Amino acid sequence: QKCACEFLGVFVLVFTVVCQSLSGAAFGATSIACSLMVMIYATGPISGGHLNPAVSFALALSEKMKWSEVPVYWITQLMAGILAGFMACSLFTDTVDVAPKDTYSGWHAYLAETLYTFMLCFVVLNAAGSKRNNSPTDGNNFFALAIGFVIIAGGNAVGRVSGAAFNPAVAIGLDLSSHQKGVGNGFLWTLFELVGAGIAAAIYRDVRPEDYGNQTDFDTYKPAWHTKLVSEFLGVFFLVLTVGLNLCNGSAVTAWSAAAALMCMIYSLGDVSGAHFNPAVTLACMASGRDLINT
Repeated sequence: QKCACEFLGVFVLVFTVVCQSLSGAAFGATSIACSLMVMIYATGPISGGHLNPAVSFALALSEKMKWSEVPVYWITQLMAGILAGFMACSLFTDTVDVAPKDTYSGWHAYLAETLYTFMLCFVVLNAAGSKRNNSPTDGNNFFALAIGFVIIAGGNAVGRVSGAAFNPAVAIGLDLSSHQKGVGNGFLWTLFELVGAGIAAAIYRDVRPEDYGNQTDFDTYKPAWHTKLVSEFLGVFFLVLTVGLNLCNGSAVTAWSAAAALMCMIYSLGDVSGAHFNPAVTLACMASGRDLINT
C-alpha cells in the first residue's frame, strides 16, 4: 500500500511537471504545487506522502522513518518518475531537458536546487514531521498546503535558473525521458538535492530539539533564544531570497511567490519563534503589550 501510494503520487507530480513545461501554460508552478499538495493529502495517511527521494532521505536522517524503508521508497519513487516522464513526453512528441537555463551556469543551477530542496525538506520536517507542530494526537491540517507552496515560491524564483526540480524523481525522470538531448544532469541535480536535504535535517535538529528529548522535557519545552534566532534568520533569508530571485528573473508573479515563501515558513516555524520575519511585526508585537515577545 505504501509503495502504491508513493508510485501514484510521484507519477501524478512528474506527469504534471512535464505537461506544464511543454504546454507553456500560465501559472505552471502553481499547477505543479497543487498536484503535489493534493497527492500529499491523499497519500499522507498511508505512506507519509513523501513523493520525493530527498524528502525520504531527510526524514530518515531526522529519525522520522526507518532506514530499511528508504531503498524501497527510492526505487518506487524513481520508477514512477521515469515512467511518468516518458508517458508525458509521448503526448507532446517533445521532451524537457534538465540543464541550466538562459545564461546561468551549472553552479548557479546546483545552488538553486540545493537551496530550495533544503527549503522543501525543512518545511516537510517542520509542518509534517514535528511532534509539536503536527502532534500524533492533534495533527494540523495545513502540512500539505505548506509543502505545496514551497513549489510556488521556488518554482517562480529559480525555474529560469535550474528548472526547479527540487526532487530526484523529477530530475532523473525528466533527464532519462529527454535522453536524445543528453543524460547526466539529472543525476547531478540529484546529488545537490540530497545535500540540501541533509542540511535541512541537520538544522531541523537545532530548531526542534524537543523531538529528541524525553517526554518530561517535551511537555515543559520552551525554545531557547538561539533557536528563535535561527528560526527568524531562516524565515527572512528565504523570503528575501525568493523576492530577489523573482525580480532578477523578471517574474510576473513576484508577490505570489513571495507570499508563498512567507506562508510556508510561518506554518513551519510559528511555534518556534512566532515567525515574525519582519522588524515591523516584531515592533508591533512588542508594542501591543500582550507579552507576545520578551523585551
